[in-house]
Amino acid sequence: MNLLSRKAMCNSHGQDSSYFLGWQEYEKNPYHHLHNPSGIIQMGLAENQLSFDLIEEWLAKNPDSSGFRKSDKLIFRDLALFQDYHGLPSFKKAMVDFMAEIRGNKVEFLPDKLVLTAGSTPANETLMFCLAEPGEAFLLPTPYYPGFDRDLKWRTGVEIVPIHCNSSNGFQITKSALNNAYKTAIKSNLRVKGILVTNPSNPLGTTLTKYELNLLIDFISKKHLHLISDEIYSGTVFDSPEFISVMDILNNKKLKKTKVSNRVHIVYSLSKDLGLPGFRVGAIYSNDETIVAAATKMSSFGLVSSQTQYLLACMLSDKKFTKKYISENQIRLRKRQEQLVSGLRASGISCLKGNAGLFSWVDMTHLLKSKTFEDEMDLWKKIVYQVGLNISPGSSCHCVEPGWFRVCFANMSEETLDLAMRRVHELVQVEYKRETHLSLL
Repeated sequence: MNLLSRKAMCNSHGQDSSYFLGWQEYEKNPYHHLHNPSGIIQMGLAENQLSFDLIEEWLAKNPDSSGFRKSDKLIFRDLALFQDYHGLPSFKKAMVDFMAEIRGNKVEFLPDKLVLTAGSTPANETLMFCLAEPGEAFLLPTPYYPGFDRDLKWRTGVEIVPIHCNSSNGFQITKSALNNAYKTAIKSNLRVKGILVTNPSNPLGTTLTKYELNLLIDFISKKHLHLISDEIYSGTVFDSPEFISVMDILNNKKLKKTKVSNRVHIVYSLSKDLGLPGFRVGAIYSNDETIVAAATKMSSFGLVSSQTQYLLACMLSDKKFTKKYISENQIRLRKRQEQLVSGLRASGISCLKGNAGLFSWVDMTHLLKSKTFEDEMDLWKKIVYQVGLNISPGSSCHCVEPGWFRVCFANMSEETLDLAMRRVHELVQVEYKRETHLSLL
């Protein structure tokens, strides 16, 4: 008799993806400028470490917030005791105000429509539990974040059907791609419950256009579907075009208080914009009262600690700080992205033009022996094991074209990024010499 559950024994977590395998290889041999200078440089992790000094500066000036004091009174006992899983009102208010500020205060968010979760991972999974039954499907445009194969499917039993996008138009969503994905699901006897998009896109590092957002709203209106807009990178937009939230589109189309609006949900987190993934702060925003109620009950399985909520409520309520942080962080992201793009360009490697995120979508198709996913994996292994860079192959993101890679740039110093670019240059030089030699034979 098997003493474990089927879930414990199943192998559908997605941990065997090259996306996660690259992390494992990095952890075996991590780069350190002094202790392990030949180790693997982590370029597969989308962390924002560029503006920690701004947060540390704020903490130094506001010791009461992290010392659990309020108006010279110690509030440790208040925070240590059980808190209602609806969340601290002060934090929810600060959170929705911060979300609105990132969007230029063009849209308003209400605290009672916000559900707090321990990061964006449980936020997305909770929405799957609320919106779909096991065996039902969500459509996702490719390429998409590899972790979604775990986050959306593993425990919920929900299926993913790809909306295939390609490089001919910069991987933008088209009406035909949407219709084809929907027809594919129907042919596979899958009931489609909705669409999930990341805006800005992970891994593309681009924002959805107004045309794409209108297309998505029109599609879910016609098909009576849900739309989840994962907007955890909304504060990382560092170049034009500007970020357009799905809430902007609902307002423009005068759909704010309609049934369509009730089927549009936003996922947000402080992991990327503030660079605080270890704080485990995420959120669901929905106009549907039933979804909010159900998600709030589910949030009891992954609460945000009261100490964290109190600290961040103080920080996000400081409008002078948030204004400075958002502006300066975007400047730093743009500078670091330009460093990566120019470094790759010097080696003859181009990138999709990006305006957001902590990564670039890099075109290495010309380095493949042939345009196959087998050769993409061969190149990836060479980059990881021989060159010493952990990057994410496009196949792990379900890209339909071999030779594309996601390369992160915000989780390392300028010096480390320069070293990574030198390693890439050496790779290209070796590959060029090899091809030249073969052509002479």
